[in-house]
Parts: sequence; C-alpha cells; structure tokens
Amino acid sequence: MFKKFLALILSVVLVLTMAVGCSGGATDDNDPGTENGEEQEQPDEGDDQSAEDPLRVVMVTDIGGVNDLSFNQSAWEGLQKAEKDLGIEADYIESHQEADYAPNLDTALDGDYDLIWGIGYKFENTMRDAAEQNPDQKYAIVDFTYGDKTPDNVLGVVFKDQQSSFLVGYIAGKMTETNKVGFVGGMEGVVISRFDYGYQAGVKYANPDVEIMRQYAESFGDAAKAKAITTKMYQDGADIVFHAAGGAGIGVIEAAKEQDKYAIGVDRDQNDKAPDHVITSAMKFVGNGIYHVVEDLKEGKYEGGSTIVYGLEEGGVGIAPTSDKHVPEEILAEVEELKQKIIDGEIVVPENEDQYEEYIETLK
Repeated sequence: MFKKFLALILSVVLVLTMAVGCSGGATDDNDPGTENGEEQEQPDEGDDQSAEDPLRVVMVTDIGGVNDLSFNQSAWEGLQKAEKDLGIEADYIESHQEADYAPNLDTALDGDYDLIWGIGYKFENTMRDAAEQNPDQKYAIVDFTYGDKTPDNVLGVVFKDQQSSFLVGYIAGKMTETNKVGFVGGMEGVVISRFDYGYQAGVKYANPDVEIMRQYAESFGDAAKAKAITTKMYQDGADIVFHAAGGAGIGVIEAAKEQDKYAIGVDRDQNDKAPDHVITSAMKFVGNGIYHVVEDLKEGKYEGGSTIVYGLEEGGVGIAPTSDKHVPEEILAEVEELKQKIIDGEIVVPENEDQYEEYIETLK
C-alpha cells in the first residue's frame, strides 16, 4: 500500500516539473521581461541608454575658486541654472594653483562628462593639449580664442569686457569729486587689458581732466594685497576705484568700506558686498554664455572649432541693475545713450594700450 502511495506522489512531482520546464517562465503580460507573452531581451547595465541619461557637464575653475564672488562664481551659477532648467547634471572641480589645471582636466576626463569647461584664459595651453590628446571629448574655454587654430573639439567663449568697463568708467568720470579715480587689476594679460583700457577710455570720455591711478595685484586671489593697493589710492586722493581682479577684488571693496569711499565691482553685481560703497559693477554674464552653450549642446548643437563673442549687442556685458541706488538718474540716461552708440559703432572702445592711445587722440 505504501509503495503505491509513494509511486503516486512521484508521478505528480514529475508532471509538475515537466510543466514548469516547458513554460519558459512567467507569461504575465505585465512582466517587464515580456511583451504579449514573449520574453524580451533586457539591456545589460553597461548598455548605452543615452536617451534616458542626463547630459553631464563639468567646469574646472580658475585659481579664484568657485566662491570667488566674481568670475568663477558667475560661471557656476550659470551651470547651476542649466541644471535646474534643462535637467542636466552639473559639477565643478576647483583649482587652487596653475599646476592644478592639467590634473583637474584629467580628472574631468575620467568622469566621463559630455562637456568639460575651462574657466579662464589661463587654461589656454593645458586645454589645447588635453583636446589634442582626446579628440572625442568636447571642451569649452571661457575668455580665450585660438582663432583659426581652434581644435575641432574646443569651443571658445569670449566677452567684450572693454564695453562694460567703458560704461562704468564713464560713471566714475562723472561722479568723482576729487578728479582722481583708480583701477586695480589682477594679473596682466589680454583679458584684463580690456577692462583696464576700456575703463580709462570711459573715464576720459566723461572728463579728460581726471587722473587715473593704476596698479596690478599680480594675483586673482590675494585680497590683502589688493586692499593695500586700494587703500593707498584712496589716501592719495582717489574717491572711486574699479577692480578687475577676481577674488582679490574683495580687498578693493573692503578698502572702500574702511575708507568710506566708492568702489566699482566686476563680473557680478557686487553691491551686496558693500551696499553703501559699491556704486556699480561691470557685469560680465559668464553664466549666461555657459547656459546657452549647454542649451545648444542638449539640442545637439556644438560649434567646436569656433569662438562665440558676447558684447553689449548680444547682452553679454552691461552694468549692474543696482546702479540706480547711487548713480544719478541723468548719468544713467547718458549711459544708455552711450550703450547704443557703442552698439551702432559710433564709439569703438579700445581693448589694449595701442588702441587706447589712438582713441585718446580722437578726444582732443
């Protein structure tokens, strides 16, 4: 009797095993691995799913760092806006010295980003080398152009800094009560020359008799040195000082507060750093430029091998929106007229010493 019962049990088990073996697995139409009851091939974890993955963009900062309250911070704010509006993945790598540029670009390359930014003209050599060694990687550099030698995988983004500097220089020339103003630069070079000579041109356009004190901090991060330079300018009679010194420029603003004088900010609206002392800022919308390039890339457009230029006409530069807190209404109205003259080509703002000397001759 027991043997018959055991044989029956074994028969049932055998039938069930064969049924499962022939079924090919679950046939539920809701199963993600099937379609109409047929098993579908699933992608491996390493398969390309670019249609679903967000665009990944990273920026490597200049030595001022991402919180320099100026150039790098403006760039990062633009990338953050792109992350919020466009659904990209944004990141940054900070440089603390020039020796960091090359290894930071290597780190960015290892991060498998779709676009790598170098923030500042000092990336000129390291970015060119990286681009040549990695032709399939897309790069972009702010404030530098390789001209007709631009690698196909590099996009340059530059700004007409001399135009916004001319406008704040005009404001300084009109508002000075001592007929002495100052300029503090970070490090000498093509970019800062645009700020320097554009500012001087604006001052002289407003008032040819104004004396302009100029000195460079030889750093974009040494706020203490910039503060010492500015304090001396104030003590020597200047009542307005414009800086184009990145993070070092914070020292200029600190000096203005301590000496109860006026300062002019750069890149971002820096009035919030000293509301009673920063009368305007030469705005450079680095963040906007970065945002537009990333937006184009997301749409499949990338103009590698070329340079995009942003000036007053393109909305790439201008003066701070808080300028009306300290600058008289009539001067701001004159600034608007000057903006249009620059856009129309009636005023060609110099961007280096040679052009400035020629410009001064036109004012005589």
